[in-house]
Amino acid sequence: MGRIASFHLVSEPTWKTPLVLGRLGLDRLRLPRVEGLAFWRLLGTGNGDNTGRGADLSRSAVFAVWEDERHLDAFLARHQIATRWRSSEEHWDVRLRSVGGHGTWKGFDPLDGLQPGSADGPIAIVTRANVRRQSWKAFGEASAVVDAELHRAPGLIDVVGIGETPIGSLATFSLWESRATARDFAFSMPDHREVIRRTRAEDWYAEEMFAHFEPYASTGTWNGRDPLAPSAT
Repeated sequence: MGRIASFHLVSEPTWKTPLVLGRLGLDRLRLPRVEGLAFWRLLGTGNGDNTGRGADLSRSAVFAVWEDERHLDAFLARHQIATRWRSSEEHWDVRLRSVGGHGTWKGFDPLDGLQPGSADGPIAIVTRANVRRQSWKAFGEASAVVDAELHRAPGLIDVVGIGETPIGSLATFSLWESRATARDFAFSMPDHREVIRRTRAEDWYAEEMFAHFEPYASTGTWNGRDPLAPSAT
């Protein structure tokens, strides 16, 4: 069957933030024991759809790679973490197949062995980088500029900033109407194009990943709706 990836976004009321943080600590101990889970990262999120500085401590995310779809089905149906997600204020799950990209995440290539998908419909993109300490300031300033440009980009459906740490290890998960609209943003928007140039010229990243996926099945809601439902896109 081949591997698949998944992305999960979970929100709780602000007053539950201390409980959320405590549960995340327990999840870090539980996830390594989940059968069929080849790779996972438990992530914090930015405020709203802001991909720059800031954090929403009442919302968390998980990016995962599964040995096959049956293991994801079993996790979502029976595992205590997934059961808790279903009782949260809001949660959204999406299944992902590969449509290309490059890079690694903590030395792991999430696209290796992943089922191939179709690039004919909406596209999900995960960008992720470990920023070298000496580049934190430049990266932070550039992120604010790119975030403003991103939200003006035609074809963007939704986006969330994600990360393993508040500074230095940051990522985004975004949904686009098509691969063409995502490519237009990446290479046609002047601020983003300049940041790409600087990352190479100034060697900002110790590790990076840029991956395209087909988001082929989704459940739940993100900000009150499923962004991949036909009425939303």
